[in-house]
Amino acid sequence: ILIFGGTGRTGLALAKLLAGRGDSVTAVVRPTSDATALEAIGVNVFSGTPLDRDDVNNAFASAQFDAVISTLGQRRGEPGPRADHAGIELIIDAAKNHGVQRMLMVTMIGAGDSISAVSEKVIEFLGVPIEAKTAAEALLANSGLDYTILRPGGLNSEPDAGTGIKTTDHSVMGVIAVGDLGRLVVECLDDNS
Repeated sequence: ILIFGGTGRTGLALAKLLAGRGDSVTAVVRPTSDATALEAIGVNVFSGTPLDRDDVNNAFASAQFDAVISTLGQRRGEPGPRADHAGIELIIDAAKNHGVQRMLMVTMIGAGDSISAVSEKVIEFLGVPIEAKTAAEALLANSGLDYTILRPGGLNSEPDAGTGIKTTDHSVMGVIAVGDLGRLVVECLDDNS
């Protein structure tokens, strides 16, 4: 499994779950990021940025992957372009070029056709990320890849509650622990239907 965004809260929780069950996991980690936690759990670390075409292609060429997962986001104040949009385009292209047919992407509630689930205040505050993730979702939906998009509500670092659910009902929104989100991503990865 190839993960982009592995040093973030969701990516690290996901990497722990996958590595813990014995999956071979590689995480693409920006050269400026701390990969110590990933290395400690046996994740292969590939140094590169999701905004560099060569880095993305070299990551895909580093092993034979069954799936790619993106938990990419952008930290407040980080300069553009946004990895959760421009990087997704490069990841999709590389997946197709390297024969990886399955992609999972974690975006956010409010992206795509879930915009009605968030208030005007949320749109005002998170409009740029919502737009970027909506554009990334459209790229993935039109890519020809087998894909799953997960749109969590608010994330917290509380202990896993085991109460996170998957639904297509956009009126359901709440807060989810990152470990519970990681568990749902793994469930989607394993779902072959």
